[in-house]
Amino acid sequence: MAPAQSERKKTGKTRSALQDVVTREYTIHLHKRVHGIAFKKRAPRAVKAVVDFAQKAMGTSDIRIDPKLNQALWARGIKSVPHRVRVKLERKRNDEENAKEKLYVYATYVPVASFKGLETVVVDAE
Repeated sequence: MAPAQSERKKTGKTRSALQDVVTREYTIHLHKRVHGIAFKKRAPRAVKAVVDFAQKAMGTSDIRIDPKLNQALWARGIKSVPHRVRVKLERKRNDEENAKEKLYVYATYVPVASFKGLETVVVDAE
């Protein structure tokens, strides 16, 4: 890992989030992210875990969560968060004039019958 990092410093190139608009579907394992968290803080922590996951996966800090995803995380109350959740992350261009970042990520809920055999999928732009 160290050689790759030093090469980046020499060339001045870093991994850019500007691979522009892309949409991917991920399965987020929430159970390991809220394990050991107090009951009254589990659902808020799950929402923060989705935001952290989206930041790392998509490379932007501006994350927007769809109300349906929020409802899915809170559906069973504050203390029984679902073990896994399927999320579609869409990286979009930010058209606002005084935006801090050029891109933002919109996270939406994808209902799934079973999580068996699901992998990360790149969704074609529609």
